[in-house]
Amino acid sequence: MQIETTETGSYGVNCSLIENQGKTWIVDPGSEPEKILRMIGKHGRAPDAILLTHAHFDHVSAVAALEKEYPGIPVYVHPADLPMFAHPMNACPPEYPSPPKPLTVANALDLPMTIHTPGHTPGSVCYLFTDANVLFSGDTLFAGSVGRTDFPGGSMSALMSSLRRLAALPPALRVIPGHGPFTTIGDEIESNPYM
Repeated sequence: MQIETTETGSYGVNCSLIENQGKTWIVDPGSEPEKILRMIGKHGRAPDAILLTHAHFDHVSAVAALEKEYPGIPVYVHPADLPMFAHPMNACPPEYPSPPKPLTVANALDLPMTIHTPGHTPGSVCYLFTDANVLFSGDTLFAGSVGRTDFPGGSMSALMSSLRRLAALPPALRVIPGHGPFTTIGDEIESNPYM
């Protein structure tokens, strides 16, 4: 498995390209589509799908541009987060207008690597690739912190329940969060006050 991660936009979203078992995925194309397309181009293979950890504007604003480049590409998102698309509150103009709903929506729960981790948003998910020992945690879990729950649909009690599920994963599991440095489950159990 190959993973390349690049930071995008003023919110510093970690966008990752994954190549595994003949498939290529893009996780959380937040913004700067030209930068993401250059990353894809280096690997010489069109992505098979886009995986969204949740639908906040800073994680999805390059989706429309990628859909133009790769017509028909499925965009996996939890159904509970679909109402965020095109919602006027899910924006930070002028850099981040409200993102349109993806053209080809797929249910993230249909993927075997998806773990539903509500709290930051109702439809927040993590993607667990056990063969590569890596978890893409979105804004559920950061190195030393967690995602905010004071946005519409956020819930601290739901987030704490989700974190308990993540704490049961192997301590050596690598974590690529939605923002900031990479970590491991074990490191977060030891030092993250929310875990």
